[in-house]
Amino acid sequence: MAVGATAIALFVAGCSGGGSDEPEATSNTVIIGIGEPQHLLPSNTTESSGAQVLAALYYPLVNFDAQNNPFLVAAESIESPDNKVWTVKLKPGFTFHNGEPVTADSYINAWNHGAYGPNGNGGAYFFERIEGYADLQSTDPDEDGPQEAPEPKAKTLSGLKKVDDTTFTVTLSAPFSGWESVMGYTTFYPLPNAAFSSPGVLAEGFEEAPIGNGPFKMKGKWEHDSQIVVEKFAEFKGDPVKVDGITYKIYQDQKAEYADLVAGNVDVQTQIPIESLGTAPADLGDRFKKSPSSSFAFVGFPTFQPEFSKVEVRKAISMATNRQEMTDQIFLGSQTPATSFVSPVVAGYRDNSCGEACTFNAAAAKDMYTKAGGPAEIKITYNADGGHKAWVDAMCNQLIANLGIKCTGVGEPKFADLLTKVEKKEPVGLIRLGWIMDYPLMENYLGPLYGTNGSSNYYGYSNKEFDKLVAEGSAAGTPEEAIQKWQQAEDILAAEMPVIPLRHGQNVFGHSQKVTNVVVDAQARVDIFKIEVAS
Repeated sequence: MAVGATAIALFVAGCSGGGSDEPEATSNTVIIGIGEPQHLLPSNTTESSGAQVLAALYYPLVNFDAQNNPFLVAAESIESPDNKVWTVKLKPGFTFHNGEPVTADSYINAWNHGAYGPNGNGGAYFFERIEGYADLQSTDPDEDGPQEAPEPKAKTLSGLKKVDDTTFTVTLSAPFSGWESVMGYTTFYPLPNAAFSSPGVLAEGFEEAPIGNGPFKMKGKWEHDSQIVVEKFAEFKGDPVKVDGITYKIYQDQKAEYADLVAGNVDVQTQIPIESLGTAPADLGDRFKKSPSSSFAFVGFPTFQPEFSKVEVRKAISMATNRQEMTDQIFLGSQTPATSFVSPVVAGYRDNSCGEACTFNAAAAKDMYTKAGGPAEIKITYNADGGHKAWVDAMCNQLIANLGIKCTGVGEPKFADLLTKVEKKEPVGLIRLGWIMDYPLMENYLGPLYGTNGSSNYYGYSNKEFDKLVAEGSAAGTPEEAIQKWQQAEDILAAEMPVIPLRHGQNVFGHSQKVTNVVVDAQARVDIFKIEVAS
């Protein structure tokens, strides 16, 4: 999730709509709309709604300024003489919401749990650079027939060492100059001892009422598909917040959320639905806002399915998609066509790095598709709670007209449901996905999404040369050398097209008359330190 305000990058669900109970409101509390989170455990949260909640409950080691440079938050210092061994010293006096002090062990224990393969954490990939990560993973037996994977060699990362109660070191398996930025990601939040029932074992029910080190604490428990309520933590030692509490109201329908926004029943909607873009300026006046975003919308091919295994089929579908028409007619120019695999907000971005494969050419697309023997019928599966139906239907109509095939959009009720099906490799056809950066590096748009072991590589893409170039870029001595390697890796994506780049986004959001100083960062998160109730 990460740009602009904090480093947290995740899959973008969009927003959703309508909890059954109206949240309790007081004069200095606000209501923010979200979708139903998939998880509320830092190391297992890889979508934007959960990240929004965790940003209130936890305080990161580092955050990011408007130029995407990291600055210290919970850390007093982060130093490394060689970009391989990093020493992290914590600011004193911080406690968790249950009164436990935040110590070096709070990070070491949380990261070990997150990295341990059998725990199945979605953010485990982000610990991969730490020495000893491979020993925490189960390995397939590589034998015919069902086999039970052996236990990992170790349960803790050899690269994590406690120096004293407020200092620890992180040793990477290879130098990486961007490591300080990576540690701002959601996965790297600390956990209290109360999170564990025994060493390395998460306490039952912890996710229902997470205990963090941030400016807000849980009020009650996660009310699934309804709301999550947090209240100001009086003992918080960090930057002060200006509201006493936040209700994260959970929606399954963006249009219902927008109706609540106009009526004043929700204070912030981070994504105005497509259907309301035309009326929002009149409905909201100067409360209709836009801000830079790192979001990247794309459709992934399940490359493990035979009908999409040919690169020509994938390229033809991309070339048959008129991105400009879609952004003009559906998004009313609020987004821009994507012809690259990384966001314009990161260093190393190149316009049209995708080349011919991302250039609309209906005739060439149909010829290529026919010769490659593309399937006569495809479907595009999306999460219905994110307001995607209109553009998915538009894309299908383009493919029907330009390729002469059948195409249908299929909506899953929630983004969490879609991710679950994709993780199980159920036949969902093309996969509607989106990405918001975890940290402001080009690599973050490459490794997690397309690396062989990438945390969010849901389409089964694997290329050893691509993996090699991404790794070489990460180990490069200078940012310029890193970008050169990462651009070479991006060129491989352009040649093989595991996904179709569609749009680079911006935040198009709105707020009620009750609140002011509403900032939505490049990770699509409301800045909970700036928002306040209007006087």
